[in-house]
Amino acid sequence: MSAKKVHFIGKMLLELPSCSSTNDYALDLLSKSKPKDGTVILTFCQTQGRGQVGSEWVSEPYKNIAFTCILFPEFLNPKEQISLNQAIALAVSNLLARYTEKEVNVKWPNDIYINEHKIAGILIQNILSSNKFSTSIVGIGINVNQVQFPEELSLATSLINETGHTFDLKDLVYELCDCLNEQYERLMNRQLKSIHLDYLNRLYRYQEWSFFEKEPGNIFKGKIVGISAAGKLQIENSTGVEEFGIKEIKFLN
Repeated sequence: MSAKKVHFIGKMLLELPSCSSTNDYALDLLSKSKPKDGTVILTFCQTQGRGQVGSEWVSEPYKNIAFTCILFPEFLNPKEQISLNQAIALAVSNLLARYTEKEVNVKWPNDIYINEHKIAGILIQNILSSNKFSTSIVGIGINVNQVQFPEELSLATSLINETGHTFDLKDLVYELCDCLNEQYERLMNRQLKSIHLDYLNRLYRYQEWSFFEKEPGNIFKGKIVGISAAGKLQIENSTGVEEFGIKEIKFLN
């Protein structure tokens, strides 16, 4: 069977002057119609962006990218959702790695870091139908030309802060679409193992001994050794290997 080629992500691009959340806009669009596979909703002024598990994504207007892509990955088994997450994270990290010689990592599950600072976040909402993978709403936020961040976002950074250069936001969006097409093509061609290995090579603190907190006050020394098929973080400690879901573990400096 010949390899499948992917060039459709971003072919249909809906640019909004502003919106509360590009993910919410995508969900509303899906409730009313069947948009083309790879449709992108884009704004440079998002007022109520969302992060993982109810957290807020704060972004200065007209300085950063708020981007949502609608995908129909029906070729994937529901148990393979983790492969989609990893492919998207690789696409975003690969884009940013083009512009810096600093280390670009994926902090599990879907935050993108340059060294010890967060530069991008990913929120993926998957929809199953009759136990089949139906639709994926892929939200991506990238800090680009924002210089200053609120005090509570002391770990945040941006491309301008890391490189000293300003960037054309629309050009970056087109490059992001190219990176997404490249990784999605790997997904469609069932290169799941190589995607997983590439993700591990990008994984923040992978195979490094560091400190974690299970719950307030329960601090331990551990080493990230992998990601389970269910997408849980696997950490080796003095008693063996434990698995953790989102918000069940905290990284400590």
